[in-house]
Formats: sequence, structure tokens, C-alpha cells
Amino acid sequence: MKNFVEMTNKSLAFFTICLLAFLVLCVSWQVISRYVLDAPSTETDELARYLFMWVAMIGAAYTTGQHRHLAIELLMMKLTGIKKSIIGLIIQAAIISFSSIVLLYGGSLLVLSTLENGQITPVLGWQMGYIYLCLPVSGILMIFYALVDVISIVQHFSGQPPVMSENHSLER
Repeated sequence: MKNFVEMTNKSLAFFTICLLAFLVLCVSWQVISRYVLDAPSTETDELARYLFMWVAMIGAAYTTGQHRHLAIELLMMKLTGIKKSIIGLIIQAAIISFSSIVLLYGGSLLVLSTLENGQITPVLGWQMGYIYLCLPVSGILMIFYALVDVISIVQHFSGQPPVMSENHSLER
């Protein structure tokens, strides 16, 4: 399981870096074409918007898996033992609930409805459903990372070695 999580981390990091690099290239070309060539590129303008959505959502999932998301850990720092484990489980349950309802379910409905309606992007002519696919993909990844954390919390409390020892919030 640990190898699968590490492989997922590396794949997400690589994918996000590639998306971000392509986004930087698009925005750079947009600036050059607008201010130097005086002929703005509409394709890169639209593409940059959609790349930003994907970078933000996939980056949020990766950040969740790395435990580097915005968090107020004052309560977690003061607790120990079973109380800390219970709060950790409640936090992971909240992440799973939000990711399941908003990102996975809501995002899937959005993807399906835009694909059914045939909505396309104005300049590139792409199906908007594929653009919105970043929502359920991000939701699946966040649920995966939350479940890994739940397993780690349970294993930590039961005395077993955790699934992900270097990033686990109970061990920080």
C-alpha cells in the first residue's frame, strides 16, 4: 500500500508540474503576443484558464495527500492518544464527506450534464465536460488520501506501523 501511495504522489507531482509548466508557457506566449507582437492569441488565453482549473484542483488533491493544506492545528497539537486519533478521524470524515458530495457527486453531475448538452469551449471547440472532469478526479484523489489517513490513524493507535509514516498528521 505504501508503494502505491508513493507512486500516486510522484505521478500527481509530475502531472501537476507538467500542467503548471504548460500554463506558464501559455501565459508567457499570451503576454508576448499581446504586448510585443500586438496580436493577442485567443487560444492560449482560453487554454490558460482551463489549465489553471486543472492545476488548482489536482494540486489541491496532491496537497491534501502531503498534509500541506491550510489547517489550524492548534487543537491537534494539544491533544494526545485516543482524543487526537478521534479528532483526526473526524477531520478525515469531513474531508471524505466534502470530497464525496461536492467534488465527486456534484462534479460528476456537472461533467455529465455538460457532455449531454454538448457545451463546447468558445475558441478551442473542446467539450466542457472534459474540462470539468478535474472536479471528480480531484474528489477521487482526496477521498483516496483521506482513506489512507484513516488507515494510518487506526494502525497508529493499534500499534501497527502506519501506511505513510513521514507525512502522517499524528506523527508531526
